[in-house]
Amino acid sequence: MIDKSLVDRVIRASLAHGGDFAEIFVEEKSTFSASLEDSMVEGLSSGTTRGAGIRVRCSDTTGFAHTADLSEIGLMRAVEAASSLARHAAQGVRTVEIGERHQTKLPFEKTQPTSVSKDKKIDLLLRLDQAGRSSGASIRQVTAGYSDSFRKFLVANSDGVFVEEEQVRTRLAVGCVAIGDTGMQTGYETTAMTMGFELFDEIDLELLAITAAQRAIQKLAARPTPSGQLPIILNGLGGGVLFHEACGHGLEADHVLKDSSVYANRLGELVASPLVTLLDDGTVANQWGTYSHDDEGNPSGKNTLIQNGVLVDYMWDDTQSEKKKRQSSGNGRRQSYSHLPMVRMTNTYLQPGESTPEEIIADTEHGIYVAKLGGGQVNTATGDFVFGMTEAYLIENGAITAPLRDANLIGNGPQVLANIDAVANDFAIVPGTCGKDGQSVPVGCGQPTLRIKSVTVGGTVGG
Repeated sequence: MIDKSLVDRVIRASLAHGGDFAEIFVEEKSTFSASLEDSMVEGLSSGTTRGAGIRVRCSDTTGFAHTADLSEIGLMRAVEAASSLARHAAQGVRTVEIGERHQTKLPFEKTQPTSVSKDKKIDLLLRLDQAGRSSGASIRQVTAGYSDSFRKFLVANSDGVFVEEEQVRTRLAVGCVAIGDTGMQTGYETTAMTMGFELFDEIDLELLAITAAQRAIQKLAARPTPSGQLPIILNGLGGGVLFHEACGHGLEADHVLKDSSVYANRLGELVASPLVTLLDDGTVANQWGTYSHDDEGNPSGKNTLIQNGVLVDYMWDDTQSEKKKRQSSGNGRRQSYSHLPMVRMTNTYLQPGESTPEEIIADTEHGIYVAKLGGGQVNTATGDFVFGMTEAYLIENGAITAPLRDANLIGNGPQVLANIDAVANDFAIVPGTCGKDGQSVPVGCGQPTLRIKSVTVGGTVGG
């Protein structure tokens, strides 16, 4: 992306200005997206961004500057700015942008999804639209979206790291709206992988749309959701986001070292049911949060966080691991070259158990089966959370029966972990976008089917 000799000069100049540590991160990213609504293409966009971030650390102070000018003059200006901030700023982090950011279009690589014609990508959306509308007369609206990205980056630092990597991600989503006597209901389905356009040789597009449509149609006949303390069974395809938010963020080392995590200073303690083993794994083939190296040049890892209920480790980036004189776990990530890296999850999941999903359901006399969770809010310091259920069913006499209206799950992350009393032998990872401190990165959230013996449900009728 830039000549190695120039990388060397940038690092040397950063240290010559008084830095204890210096890093250059260069990134180029090409993106394409298309959206469809009411059987018509509503938007097409594409573009490429290029730039570099320079990080210089002097003692406990970090200076950071980013620039879209990759010439030697532009990079050295960024070096001077970052070095000056590191030397003279108060302890902490300050950021400055050098020059104007801009977007350009570059020739697409033939092996990348961005080389596929727009017509082929739009055809995917039209197929989703047709399949969704054919699912029933109550389907009144179908929306669909496609996106792909080709990202390559170079990261080098004064500790000897020099890594270059390419990442390709492809995503497709469909939403359906059904209207009936009880009003309007929605259903949504998505697929997203760290791979190219060959993704669509492996999935059934029509089934994707039909699943979203049937979800909306079923909810037209949904009953009011019972409220109170109830057993909850979480499906593997829908529940992983709960543990990503309610537990995962609290296991990121920056929260832990600031004492803003409920899991701080608890290594070696029993923090969950013995049935729970939780991992963060950036090496899972083709998943949305997968990569070979993190954005600081460290290899991605398969990191066990909770082993049979016992907290055994946190997630680490270079900055936090330096404070504890240990190695990074490969969790240093950034949204783009204009952002500093921080501790982030990759693919976070619970390992499967020994029961079957059918056995867990049959063993539940009364409760709620959650097939899909929506968004939520979490307090990492306490572990308290609220999550929406976007597809749920009543469990009666050990069987899944009626669909339920949207409602909320209200609880506490550590308490939920402790209340898991059954874990199935199935498994699924779903894609998501994780936001933290103004930065967004792709992640995977996974789990088997499992039962939480008691969670507060904010429903519409008494339990």
